[in-house]
Amino acid sequence: MPQPMFTTTADMLVAVDFTPRTRHREPGPYRRLFAHPGTRAFTLGNLLARLPMGMFSVSAVIMIVAARDSYALAGAVSATGLAATALVGPWTARLVDRYGQARVAVPATLLAALGSLALVLCVHRGAPDWTLFAAYAATATTPNTGGMSRARWAHLLRGDDKALHTANSFEQAADELCFMLGPVLAVLLCGALFPEAGTLVAVALLVTGVVLFAAQRSTEPPVQRATHAKAPLRAPGIPPLLVICLAMGVVFGSMEVVTLAFADAQGHPSAAGVVLALQAAGSCAAGLLYGAWKPSGPAERRYPWCVAAMAALMTLPLLAASLTGSLLALAAALLIAGMATAPTMVTGLTLIQERTPTGRLNEGMTLAVTGLLGGIAGGSAVGGWTAEHVSATAGFGVPVTAAAVALTITFLAPAAPTRPIPGGCAPRPPLRP
Repeated sequence: MPQPMFTTTADMLVAVDFTPRTRHREPGPYRRLFAHPGTRAFTLGNLLARLPMGMFSVSAVIMIVAARDSYALAGAVSATGLAATALVGPWTARLVDRYGQARVAVPATLLAALGSLALVLCVHRGAPDWTLFAAYAATATTPNTGGMSRARWAHLLRGDDKALHTANSFEQAADELCFMLGPVLAVLLCGALFPEAGTLVAVALLVTGVVLFAAQRSTEPPVQRATHAKAPLRAPGIPPLLVICLAMGVVFGSMEVVTLAFADAQGHPSAAGVVLALQAAGSCAAGLLYGAWKPSGPAERRYPWCVAAMAALMTLPLLAASLTGSLLALAAALLIAGMATAPTMVTGLTLIQERTPTGRLNEGMTLAVTGLLGGIAGGSAVGGWTAEHVSATAGFGVPVTAAAVALTITFLAPAAPTRPIPGGCAPRPPLRP
């Protein structure tokens, strides 16, 4: 006679498995990304350091206008700082590549912080106008924190193209978030406290963030002192990408100024900040989704499609302004148009990483930022002239034209060789303690 499987109720309860039956879920791409040791720490410091990038210009304009009552002077001082940064930035990045992020970024940041504090002092004490230009030009040594962060990801994720794609997408989304929140925070601080508050808080955030970022030595890319690689400007395939960055800077700069003019013409100048924030929000969301997507094929094949999508979507604000004249319709159009920005920037910067010579990655990434800054300055000027002498609605044709130029260059540029190892650096050594 067969014996029963359980002789008592207690035996039965012990034998029953009460563990919840749940399916095993693979961690998402961003959770896998930040599972690498040290990545959360350097990302936190970098975000603190990057947030002021969207605060300094707005804070300086508000501070100077409050003291001198001159938008022309404020705009000229801000443009001087932008031009100085575009000129000095690549040299600072070259020093970072040669001597290391920690050794260069901290003193360069302290020098830039002194320039911002000098600007506050000159404005507060009523110093001559030329001192404002000199003080703000000294902030040009501010290191490209976004480029240094991307260099760390390229160092840590060498050989893993999909993970590097996710990291670059996250960095682009972080850029959009900082440039979306930075101006809002600057306006709140300057309005709620005193005109100099935005600049002072931005300086504190910048210094704190860079110090925290530089302290994470275990993830810092190794210094390659003996490199004899050619300059990124002379590397195959880099110049066309930088020209495209210049054209995209024109898109961003002109769109900002023209949107401000359109909102003012509609009688709602205070709403322009919210409308522009929607464009950044669309780009931020698209960047995160693009990072979670697993792309197939090389970045060089995806890039023309990204630029084409951006050129097509940039027509939406022009159509919304010309056909409806509604600020609400323009906001919706900018939200949708912004969704093409992050994928285009991510793919373009990935190509720059792949084509930058060994040991010159920070310099290559900073050249891309320099191209964007130059385009933003030029786009602001052209967009402002068009809005003033033709109309604000016609001004939306400037970003459309610039995006079309970027698309044309994309298709006309000759193909360039890319390396199988992303980041343009030597094989990764063990992490330092």
